[in-house]
Amino acid sequence: MKFCNQCGNPVTRMIPAGDNRMRHVCGHCATVHYENPRIVAGCLPVWRDQVLLCRRAIEPRRGYWTLPAGFMENGETIEQAAARETLEEACARVRDLSLYTLFDLPHISQVYMMFRAELVDLDFAVGEESLEVRLFTESEIPWSELAFPTIGRTLECFFADRRQNLFPVRNEPLEALRTHYTPR
Repeated sequence: MKFCNQCGNPVTRMIPAGDNRMRHVCGHCATVHYENPRIVAGCLPVWRDQVLLCRRAIEPRRGYWTLPAGFMENGETIEQAAARETLEEACARVRDLSLYTLFDLPHISQVYMMFRAELVDLDFAVGEESLEVRLFTESEIPWSELAFPTIGRTLECFFADRRQNLFPVRNEPLEALRTHYTPR
């Protein structure tokens, strides 16, 4: 950030009085510009014993498989964001969304919030950000082709929890991103 979005004057990096972090501060109007983590909302869409995955058509990790997810927009709830991303990426409608996994990724300033959800029907298709969309059983999951560790961890938890039919909400920090997901 080089200029204040309130008055247009240059900003400098400094620790404002009463704060403990470097911030962009406008020397003219004294506006402190906070930078906060971005929220990624998504779904783990389920149909019977299968889950719906999308092959990414965009970077990062183009060509790798993911659950439908993306950045939350202003003016929507987390649940609305997760359902919207599922519709955009997989043209799929979901119901009975239930918060399932929360992952803190401080190294990239993101928080992932994934919902378990039931597919309304099998009327899904490739969306703008997907190359392919398909249902997978647990044994068919392309573990070495998953786009992000958050996706692999969500799937790993889901299949383990499904065996016990108990789905607690999980909150875990994830270390720096690895290239491929390795089940624990």
